[in-house]
Amino acid sequence: MTRLDGRVIVVTGGGHGIGRAYCEGVAAEGGRPVVVDVDRVAAERVAERLRDTGADTLAFPADVASENDTQRMAEAAIARFGRIDGLVNNAAVFQSVPLVRFSGIEEMTVEEWDRVMAVNVRGVFLCCKAVVPAMKAQGYGKIVNIASTTALEGLASFGPYPTSKAAVMGITRGLARDLGAFNITVNSVAPGLTLSLDAPGEHDLRQAQNSIDSQPEGRLSGAPLRAIRRVERPQDLVGSVLFLLSADSDFVSGQTLVVDGGGHMT
Repeated sequence: MTRLDGRVIVVTGGGHGIGRAYCEGVAAEGGRPVVVDVDRVAAERVAERLRDTGADTLAFPADVASENDTQRMAEAAIARFGRIDGLVNNAAVFQSVPLVRFSGIEEMTVEEWDRVMAVNVRGVFLCCKAVVPAMKAQGYGKIVNIASTTALEGLASFGPYPTSKAAVMGITRGLARDLGAFNITVNSVAPGLTLSLDAPGEHDLRQAQNSIDSQPEGRLSGAPLRAIRRVERPQDLVGSVLFLLSADSDFVSGQTLVVDGGGHMT
């Protein structure tokens, strides 16, 4: 028996980078990942690779900011597998404004702000809303929301992103209280700056990581020095997410697990 044997886990943003690593981790633990991504081709590519390893999986194209898409996402998972055991809210917009143009909040448009909030905050709300009825009906469920350490320290030049991730932490705590009576746990994972090799926004992320690596003290914008002195990669996050999806964490809820190599110790 593996930790997620037969469990159906919906992973948003599963077609690229860190989300793909989560899907691979779910499959490796015997789970059945539902690979959700706005990029249909990427979602289907990941699902096909997982099938080649023997995993039972489903690819589904969806914009998490769309209520219609997220409802159809849940319906498709139930139609295929008959249940939904877990949800990883990973889909996010890292930056809606090119860094070369961003010069301060006064330069940001309402549309640019709203796009980040639509995916990063409304998307979490809509995906939870879509899967919770199935979890309540079966009397069990695991929700893992992907937050960020930028919510703890801020991040210069990235506008609404830290704000959106602080909201994710708030949603996590509120839902944990609402859903605990139904044996549904809700937690979040807060990664540090993570180098993802094929995710949208990769170029900006590479630039940021290069800024860390090029400074002798290993700091970026005054951020705390990591205890573990290396780049954070997607695989560094997978174990924590799998723990929160498994029965090992059945009595853990409303928590934010910081996974950043020891950059924040609170």
